[in-house]
Amino acid sequence: MEFFHVVASRYSYRGAYKDQPVPREDLQRIVQAGLQAPSAMNAQTTSFVIVDDPAKLERLAEILPNIASLKTAKAVLVVCVDKHDPASERPDFTAQNYAAAVENAFLAATALGYATCWLEGWRRGEGAIQAVAKLVNLPETMEPRVLMPIGVPEQPGQPRAKRPFNERAWWNEYSG
Repeated sequence: MEFFHVVASRYSYRGAYKDQPVPREDLQRIVQAGLQAPSAMNAQTTSFVIVDDPAKLERLAEILPNIASLKTAKAVLVVCVDKHDPASERPDFTAQNYAAAVENAFLAATALGYATCWLEGWRRGEGAIQAVAKLVNLPETMEPRVLMPIGVPEQPGQPRAKRPFNERAWWNEYSG
């Protein structure tokens, strides 16, 4: 897909996925796009665990039963951060770093014809962070932040309408 078409086509998919595997080559391309994202001071503190093992996917859906898309996703990217950034004396740009990586991965998934969703609210569930970390064998220094279920959507989705350019962007000074 052409880049600007990919950006305009991206949407958050929360529905069921078709029973169609996502090849590891595609998952690697999606994650590589995430790893290519910029990070403050090139700290590169964002990592991915690619879950495609059916037993682990089933367990992830059990840990987070309120997330319907996890029940049928053929893969889930667990986006992780290094809690002990070696550059910790600098301002904390953890959120910006993983956000850039997630967006790149999201766009790559869209370009390859897959649907996904940026899931972060799951972290509020009691014990959820620890259970996901244990499932994917994260060391104490790492923490899961975002889950991205990936697959071929059962139902086609559409991007939500965005407010027009002139309501959200101005030349040289704010004039809203």
